[in-house]
Amino acid sequence: MKLTVIIVNYNVKHYIYQCLDSVYKAVKGLDAEVYVVDNHSRDGSVEYLQTRYTDVNYIESNHNLGFARANNIAIRQSEGEYVLLLNPDTFVAEETLHHAVQFMEQHPDAGAAGVMMLNADGKKALESRRGNPTPMTAFYKMIGLCKRYPKSRRYGKYYMGYLPWDQPAEIEIVSGAFCMLRRSALEQVGLLDEDFFMYGEDIDLSYRLIRAGFKNWYLPEAIMHYKGESTNKSSFRYVHVFYEAMLIFFRKHYANTSFLIAIPIKLAVLFSAAMAFIKMQVGKMKKSLGFIHRKRNANPIYVFIGSVAAITYCRKLARKKGLSAQFHVGTQRANPNGHLEILEQLPEQRPLCIVYDMDAYSYAAVLEIFGRQPIEGVSLGTYNPYTKTIITAEEILR
Repeated sequence: MKLTVIIVNYNVKHYIYQCLDSVYKAVKGLDAEVYVVDNHSRDGSVEYLQTRYTDVNYIESNHNLGFARANNIAIRQSEGEYVLLLNPDTFVAEETLHHAVQFMEQHPDAGAAGVMMLNADGKKALESRRGNPTPMTAFYKMIGLCKRYPKSRRYGKYYMGYLPWDQPAEIEIVSGAFCMLRRSALEQVGLLDEDFFMYGEDIDLSYRLIRAGFKNWYLPEAIMHYKGESTNKSSFRYVHVFYEAMLIFFRKHYANTSFLIAIPIKLAVLFSAAMAFIKMQVGKMKKSLGFIHRKRNANPIYVFIGSVAAITYCRKLARKKGLSAQFHVGTQRANPNGHLEILEQLPEQRPLCIVYDMDAYSYAAVLEIFGRQPIEGVSLGTYNPYTKTIITAEEILR
């Protein structure tokens, strides 16, 4: 078996359905197997998926095991020479997995490889390339020097902004949203550390791979990561889990750091967590007291692009849901540049959501179009004619 794809799911059945659709198109010609580990979803995910994807190896947990433990269960059962950990709220281009496997084959010292993740607006996600969060690198990020000097090899190392986006490059941390691993490397350094429930386990594993002599790589292969920027970072759960993961990593790998460095870093982590929590509470209080008003144009205008049949259905759905919408008949063959060909016809009002008929356009084409020219206030949506579902970063419409 050449490749194992593992996707951990928790209450995102529509996103993972699309993810699997892209994966099965991407593994054509590869000796591959797919695992879905469901962390006790309450939305009927497994039942929903089993009617369409009968070849998937489903693992149904009676509890939410967390990201690390769920992936480890599947890794131990799987057989692939390479193991891809993939988030359910992503989709990949048709050639992405072939190219990633080929790269790993050509670089036997590669322990892991990540890719260029696009946010829903087409902008490149900074998390695609990261440096090891040493005490000083983490400190520079937390005090804002990383953001102020993103291309500095010293201050900007957290996101390695000095690296080119269009060329493979050695990096230190591979994101768990798309992390292709060499099984023999995993056997040497061990699986994901289950002390991390969610967040931080990818940093820890990447760090252990480098310490064992392997190299981690960034590949300029685009994927969509819907939730990369829209995860609910204002919840208490996020604040608690994220900053706890940072402390776990610090205690594990930098316990012997000089007292003069260790104390300020720990205080900075705790201060960041406290400030995030306070900001969240203040925001909720302002909203409850009526100081924060919903913007008049907060609901997006939808622009549908697809076949005649898709446009006909989307018109009906738009009327049913009361959506403000435009409709354009188009296909990849006839309109290879998609919405970029009709920019003058698009509403000036923002936000705007461009919804592509995924029977008329390939995943690769949509990624290329959005990644080529991101537009402020314009985000991606997809329409699947088989499930009659519209997926955006913010909502599901059907």
